[in-house]
Parts: sequence; C-alpha cells; structure tokens
Amino acid sequence: MKLQSLPQVVPSFLLLAFLLLAFCSLTLACGGGMNSAPSPAVSVASTQHPLVAQVSVASACGGQAMVEFGPDTSYGRTTASYPISGGYQKITILVAGMRASTPYHLRAQVQCLDATLTSPDMTFTTGPLPSTALPALHVTRPAPSSSSPENPGIELVDVIAQATTPIIGTLFTDRDANPIWYYDSGPGTYAYPFKLLSNGHVLLNIYGPEDTTLREIDLAGNIIRDMDIYTLQRKMKDAGFDFVPGGFHHDILPLDNGHLIVLVDCGKAFTDLPGYGNITVQGDAIVDLDPDWNPVWAWNSFDYLDVNRHLNGLPDWTHSNALVYSPNDGNILISMRHQSWILKIDYNNGAGTGNVIWRLGYQGNFALTQGGVPSDDPSLWFSFQHFPSLISQSGPQTTLAIWDNGDGRPLNTSGEVCVNPLTGNLAYPICYSRATIFQIDESAMVANLAWDNAPGYFSQWGGSINQLGNGNVEFDMNAPVIPPSTGVASEVQEVTQGATPQVVWKMDITPVTSTAYRAYRVPSLYPGVVWPY
Repeated sequence: MKLQSLPQVVPSFLLLAFLLLAFCSLTLACGGGMNSAPSPAVSVASTQHPLVAQVSVASACGGQAMVEFGPDTSYGRTTASYPISGGYQKITILVAGMRASTPYHLRAQVQCLDATLTSPDMTFTTGPLPSTALPALHVTRPAPSSSSPENPGIELVDVIAQATTPIIGTLFTDRDANPIWYYDSGPGTYAYPFKLLSNGHVLLNIYGPEDTTLREIDLAGNIIRDMDIYTLQRKMKDAGFDFVPGGFHHDILPLDNGHLIVLVDCGKAFTDLPGYGNITVQGDAIVDLDPDWNPVWAWNSFDYLDVNRHLNGLPDWTHSNALVYSPNDGNILISMRHQSWILKIDYNNGAGTGNVIWRLGYQGNFALTQGGVPSDDPSLWFSFQHFPSLISQSGPQTTLAIWDNGDGRPLNTSGEVCVNPLTGNLAYPICYSRATIFQIDESAMVANLAWDNAPGYFSQWGGSINQLGNGNVEFDMNAPVIPPSTGVASEVQEVTQGATPQVVWKMDITPVTSTAYRAYRVPSLYPGVVWPY
C-alpha cells in the first residue's frame, strides 16, 4: 500500500494516534517507555590517586547516578548518588575504596523517575601503594560473635610518626587492614585530625615545619581550598577579635550548616603568677568559621577559667583535644585534658555568651554514681581523657563515650594519684586506661558511670572511642606504656558492651614509632552510604 493512499483507508485521527505512539516509543518524553531506554554512557579513567578512579556518566533521563564497584560482578560497594540532568549531559564520579594493585569491576546506575538504568560492566585496575611507608596493620578476631558480629564499615586511621620515621599516617583501611585510601600531605608534614565531610570531601589539619593549615580535598587528593594559621590570624584581627590564634590543633568540627568549629591555641603573659612568676601561659580557644572560612564567633579559655588550676603544670595549661556539638541546644563540648574536665560552652549556634554551662569530671559540677549508686570514689572519674563522642541525647539526658587515658588518676580526696608503671614509685597503684560510657542528667546534675572496660594497659595519650551501630564499643588504645606485644604502637579493639566484654575485632598498629592519635569505624567513604565489608 502506498503511503499517499493511507488517508483514504484510515481516518485521520487514527493516523495521528499511530504517529504519536511511534514517536513516544522512540523518546522518553511521554513516560512509560523508560524500560526500553538505552543504558547510560560510561567511561572510566585513572586519577592522580593510584587507588581512585574517575567514572564519567551520561544518561538520556535525569535523576540520581551512582557507581557500584567490587572485585567481581557482584560488586558490593557503591558511591553516593549524585544529580544527573539527562539529555546525555556528562557528570564525573570519583570512585574510592579499592585495594592497591587490584582489578575491579564497575558499573553505573541511574535512577530515573520510573526506571533504573544500568550501564555495561567496566574494569579498572588500581595502582600500587606509594613508596613512602604506611604503618603496618594487622587484624585478628579473637572472639567472633554470632550474637554481636563486628560492625559494618571501614577504619579511619590517623597515625603520628616520629620525625625520623617518614610515614603516611592519613589513611582508611577495610576491616582486614588493607589500605583503601590515603593522603600524603608532603615531606615533613602530617595531618591530625582529618574527617570526612558531608559533601564527600576530606578535611585535614596539616602540621608543617612552621605552621598549621586547614585543607579540604576531594577523594582524588585535589585541593579544594586551604587556609594557614597566618591567614586566620589576619582575619581575626580584621574582624576585631581580641586574641591571636597560635595554631590549629587536635580537632576540627564540621557542622551541618556549613560552619566549621576549629580548636586553636593562644597565649597570655602573666606577672607574679603564684609558683611561676613571670610566664606566658598557653591556653585554648574555639573559633567558629562560616562557610567561607571567615571567623564569626570565638571563645577564649583565659576569659572563663582560673589559670591557677593546672593539673599538669604550666605553661601548657588546658591542652584541649576534642570538640563535640550538642544538637539538643546548639552548644559545644570541649575536652580539656590538662583540666581532666569536659566543659559545655554556651555557643547557641553562634549566638551564645561563651559562658561555661558546666564542668564534667572530678571536682566539677556533677555528682557521681556508678550503675545508679552514689559514689565519692574519685578514681571512677575519667582522667586526662580523649575523644568524648556523643551516643545519644533526650531532653536533659546525654550519653557520652569517653576514652579515659588515666594519667594522674586521683586515688583519693587527699591528692594522691596513680603512677606511670615505667617511671613511678610502684608503692602507689599504677595508672591504667579505660573505655567508659557516662550518662549525664543535666536536670539532676548527676553523671552515672554506666559501663567501663579496662583492657589492662596504660594508654598514656591520644586515643578514641565510639559506640557502634550494633551496640559494640570500639576504642583506640594509643601509645601503651607497656605494649600488648612487641612493637605495637597502638591497638584498636571492638568489644561487646556487657559485664564481661569480648574482643570481636582487633587491629594492631606497628612500628612502635607510629602511634594512632585516633582510629575508629566510619560507614564508608561516602555520605549516607554503609559498606557491609
């Protein structure tokens, strides 16, 4: 039949319907044809980071795109999802979390309005580890538990090496101790701490020979932005703040609103200070940086605390090491090691007075109970602590995990303290470290020691602790004075939370010169994504 004779046989409205149907079957505009849409167009390339690939994705339809990857075609890990506009406009996704010198399978998925489009499988082989050494890591599972298996995720490992031992100490590993990402900040430098950001980047505090620098990088190691301490000093002066920050140190706290809370040191000169005479004392300050890293709020320890309380002598007066945001009220907790206190500061999301709301610890503002039973035993408190981490909040109730290093642990109210097992008079009890969980009732001003675990060693500085999603507790026993075995610089344990904790997972870090300031479990390298293995 000739086409020109068709109107004589088929009514015009039927012809229109036929042509419209044919057109819709070849396009995505009418909906309902998604399942026949072509697969996303993809390609994979290497980046400057040997363990990171770059995948380009383009799709006919718009939606959310992500990449699956793994050692075989069961994949097993995914990136985060990223907006893709359709019309074959290309986006790039950095794929990280792979072992060195290993072939991987990758494929892209695009979730459109009413269909999921999947690309063909691709392969990518990662490069080797760098020539600069990484710390040696060894994992064991002493008491694997079917009732409380190890928590999913990967390990953030933050190692500080001695200057005579060049080492890359900024890394993530899988739970079998294989490095899957690292960052080399350059000769003579090291980064502590470093944290994953909600935008998928990594934030680092880099210590150099002459200064400290905040740096934001992507997963391929490209620098997004950085700011050295001299730039912050200039910004603080221009904004009218009345103290000069000496350096970034120990912690950085990203907030959900894009602000960044940084911990800096600062000094103040004193004359005729009792016991010291003329001396410049080093304290701590908190600075709130807006999303452009401009200072908008600050707190200075010299304005709110008594310099005559110095448990570790002077000039290092407060030696703070951690910051925690309190979502319930928008305030900030600061861990002051040389005060053996955790302070709550009136930050009020940048509108606070800076007043100290309370002091948690021995000789602070809270009565102490253990398992709900009142106690006046000062040794039950944490001492010279690190890394308070927020477990939960409900009204006036806050639950914190705290790594209790135990230096200078008070033995009684007479002022006697524990001794270092290597250097002290062993007529006194030796110092020991604990993983602790405290339940804090701000209405009754009572702190209850709900759980603790003393692994049997004295971790004299550093360390971290978290309660994991499965209820287990993970802690980093850093720099044990007498190590659990020869050459161990740090030991990370995941233990069951019970009256008799069982070690279900353990990572030993060597050599002895490579101590893990912090080491803890994170869900994955991507926001909102949990990797099961």
